[in-house]
Amino acid sequence: MTSSTLSSPVREWLTKLIAIDSTSRDSNRGVIDLVADHARSLGLEPLIFPTEDGQRSNMIVSVPDKSGSTDGGVMLAGHTDCVPVDGQDWASDPFTVEERDGLLYGRGTADMKGFLAVITAAMEQATRAELSRPLHFGYTYDEELGCRGAQPFVDSLTAAGRVPSVGFVGEPSSMRMIRGHKSVNVIEVTLTGVPAHSSLTAEGVNAIEYGAEVVRYWRERADRWRDEGPYDEAYPITYTTGSVNRIDGGTAQNIVAGRCVVTMEFRAIGATDDAAEIEALRGVCADIEKRMKAENEAASVDVVVLSSSIGLDQSVDADIVELGQELGLAVSDDKVTYGTEAGIYTRGGINCVVCGPGDIAQAHKPDEFVAVDQLAACEEFVGRLISHLSEG
Repeated sequence: MTSSTLSSPVREWLTKLIAIDSTSRDSNRGVIDLVADHARSLGLEPLIFPTEDGQRSNMIVSVPDKSGSTDGGVMLAGHTDCVPVDGQDWASDPFTVEERDGLLYGRGTADMKGFLAVITAAMEQATRAELSRPLHFGYTYDEELGCRGAQPFVDSLTAAGRVPSVGFVGEPSSMRMIRGHKSVNVIEVTLTGVPAHSSLTAEGVNAIEYGAEVVRYWRERADRWRDEGPYDEAYPITYTTGSVNRIDGGTAQNIVAGRCVVTMEFRAIGATDDAAEIEALRGVCADIEKRMKAENEAASVDVVVLSSSIGLDQSVDADIVELGQELGLAVSDDKVTYGTEAGIYTRGGINCVVCGPGDIAQAHKPDEFVAVDQLAACEEFVGRLISHLSEG
């Protein structure tokens, strides 16, 4: 394919969406409001579900079937947030789309405003079609912060009576249909000790030293996953992985540390019991807390699951996989290590697979890009979906 095969509306929408800085730490309302206004111009009425503070919103735009129903149907879904560009060295303005050698550069081009540009541009085509099943366009917040918006989105759809039957989540997969991915769990352990002058260590409880035990336990657990399994050969890394990715603590070199925060994650294959692993960690931390309290009753250890995204494991004969095949997507046995909202949707009754333009290897990096031919392939896929829904 050449760049000429990509329609002007998709290019225009990509330019508009990239120009909006919807970094997760900030509001995504700029994207939501822009797309909602477009939907209304087409005679569609978006359902917008804001957070309590109004700074973030999920949204679904539904094109009813020819009978006027919005029950069931197919959803095309993506997240509106992106990661920061802080400290990254870009060759061009990250919020201005620039094309070089068939590649479109900008923050979120791959992850995943390229997909959002395609589906938003497709709304007009969908409104002109006589659909046998409804077609829904979903937009969520804070995926980059652990899929925080996905479960509220499912809950809102359920409350509104607007639950699609199946869906395609457009994370970058090089337009391959991905049936499985790992879960992602982020956990924060806060150890509260008792500060003291370092010449009087017996009067304090050193939170960092006890925090080191948490780090050691988690590394040993990760090593056992690596060495003992369980394994799933469909993944490029065939076992559950775990890592400690951040430690904060202490005040000064001559003060016994009164606080230590250890932030860790694990990405689990389907054979791993996520809840059991978290409970085991809580047990280890409870034992550490007992020993800390033996030194001083004021000490404590708190374990908080900051985010948890559900793994995905669709069978080859799932209805969404069969639909993907009918639309020309190959059934792949490959699974991916990164997490998506698809597992949360599937658990909520919307059976999903992952299929979107671009390569996940480009996500989050400086000079993020998506290939023009990938967007063109996605546009053709969505066009085939609309035609398929018009034929039933």
